[in-house]
Amino acid sequence: MYDFRPDAELAKPELYRQLHDAAAALTDGEPDGIANMANVAALMWEYVPGLNWAGFYRMVDGGLVLGPFAGRPACIRIPFGSGVCGAAAASGETQLVEDVHAFPGHIACDAASRSELVVPVIRDGDVIAVIDLDSPHLARFDGEDAAGIEALAAMLATRI
Repeated sequence: MYDFRPDAELAKPELYRQLHDAAAALTDGEPDGIANMANVAALMWEYVPGLNWAGFYRMVDGGLVLGPFAGRPACIRIPFGSGVCGAAAASGETQLVEDVHAFPGHIACDAASRSELVVPVIRDGDVIAVIDLDSPHLARFDGEDAAGIEALAAMLATRI
C-alpha cells in the first residue's frame, strides 16, 4: 500500500523533492508509460497545492493528445504550437504563465484556470509529452515550481 502525503507546511524545494522521490518509487521498474503517467498525475494533484488540473499531454502524430490527469475533463487534442501546452511542445521549453488570458492563443479547456505551468518531457532530444499544471489563482507558479516539475520531467523521460 502506498501512502504518499506531503506536509502542507513544506518549503517548495522540499515538497518537490518528496514529489520526485514518490514518483521515482512508484514508476521504478514499471514499463507501462500510461500507468506511470496516471500515478504521477495523482501525485502532483496530491502534492501541489492550488491546482484545478494536473496531468499530461502526449505527443501523437505531430500533435498533443490528452494523457492521464486529475481534475475536470479537458481538451482531448491540442495542435502542435497552439496554446501554452503546444508552445511548450514546439519550443521544448518550460512555459510559466502568470495570466493565461494574456497568453496569445491560449486554449481555455477550463474557464476557471488563471495561471499555468507546462514543462516538456524530452527523451533523446525529442519532446514526447508535456506536464501541465493549471491553477485558478493568478501567478500561482514561480521558478521553484518550474524547477521542481522540470526535475520530475527529466526523471520521467525514460519511464513514460
